[in-house]
Amino acid sequence: MIKKETGISFNLVSRYKLNGFSSKEKLEYILKEVKDGRILVLEQGLTATEQTTLIEHTMKEIDHDTFIGIEMGGYGEEKTSFVQRVFGIIRKPRMTVIGPAHLLKMVHKSNDMIETTIIPGRGTK
Repeated sequence: MIKKETGISFNLVSRYKLNGFSSKEKLEYILKEVKDGRILVLEQGLTATEQTTLIEHTMKEIDHDTFIGIEMGGYGEEKTSFVQRVFGIIRKPRMTVIGPAHLLKMVHKSNDMIETTIIPGRGTK
């Protein structure tokens, strides 16, 4: 018999993995992972449009009897300088933390830190 490790688990997802997906595939991947009880830390966050779409899909697709919702916190897109705007350089969004609402609570967010509480023992896989 193999003893299963106990503790808090989350997935760190590289920007390279997410860049391999279309916007729709990225949101489907994230929603599937969260429905499976996983907490994700995305190295490169979601755009404001992607965040809105993810919330809309969550509200449409969830089973209210088994899935409470999604908790998300992150940093928006970095501000671009005048020169970057002139040359059309687009800044990507920064880190985002996403998870099931019953497992993840956003406590505080500042310019350089997101503080979260992960609630153990509530049916994580």
